[in-house]
Amino acid sequence: MSEIAPLQWTGKDLRILDQTKLPQEELVVTADTYADVINAIKTMQVRGAPALGVAGAYAMVLACRSLDTSNINEIQARLQQVGEYVANARPTAVNLAWSVQRMMKVVLSTRTDVELGQRLEAEANKLYDEDVAANRRIGLLGSDLIPEKATVLTHCNTGALATAGYGTALGVIRAAWESGRQLNVIATETRPFLQGARLTAWELVQLGIPTDLIVDSAVGSVISRGQVNCVVVGADRIAANGDTANKIGTYNIAVIAHENGVPFYVAAPTSTLDLTLPSGSDIPIEERDGSEIVNWGDTRVAAEGIGVQNPAFDVTPARYI
Repeated sequence: MSEIAPLQWTGKDLRILDQTKLPQEELVVTADTYADVINAIKTMQVRGAPALGVAGAYAMVLACRSLDTSNINEIQARLQQVGEYVANARPTAVNLAWSVQRMMKVVLSTRTDVELGQRLEAEANKLYDEDVAANRRIGLLGSDLIPEKATVLTHCNTGALATAGYGTALGVIRAAWESGRQLNVIATETRPFLQGARLTAWELVQLGIPTDLIVDSAVGSVISRGQVNCVVVGADRIAANGDTANKIGTYNIAVIAHENGVPFYVAAPTSTLDLTLPSGSDIPIEERDGSEIVNWGDTRVAAEGIGVQNPAFDVTPARYI
């Protein structure tokens, strides 16, 4: 199979594989302004903490190119404002704010507008390459934790689609498979946005790794019946004490795994660490639109007038990891 590329920088625009269309359609959308990138992030055309970081970096490149002034002080001030918009597009994934901060260091250390554009593009490209390299390293290290014959449970989507390439938790599974281990994967559907059913299932089929898809509420059943040897998930933000924010439902899985003596692993790059936050209780949790829950596609399935809570993430205490 060819490598899955959720993001491609052409030198003038950012090509985004629209993850809201998968698996039915492989549609690539073109973002040629920073506003296009922010919209793609908010609508989850691009998602996954590492991929968000990379997309955010290219948003800063596009923002710089759009400015109609050569005054470096004015450019720096305006990019600072744009950076805040980009960083707040998805508040829980720290990689987004991290990449903006990294790009702003370049902005504030550059003295001419011509040099700035070149340096920002180079930094974004470097960030992209570093993410792919880090993911492959995560896969190599993490694969040693996977038994020779194992069934691995994973939640949400943490493959190439969620990164610049290769994947984090799914990269661990992929690396173990490529090393010759006999694997089966159990993937959760990941309600309400179905990242597992739509994206992880699609990636694992592309990779040829035997996989069963289950509803989220079946996790307790399959783990308690001894069908799972270990759990591997990703992360959107990791606090200084090791508490980890990940897709809603991860906490449930961690508690069930702990109760049944099943190892629970988190695979993430260092860009997902947020050492400024003492614990998981300090991690901001994004609340998404209730329509994701009350509708099934374009059809409403819940009673009109019902209240909705739709947190996109939960926090798993470090003691379960």
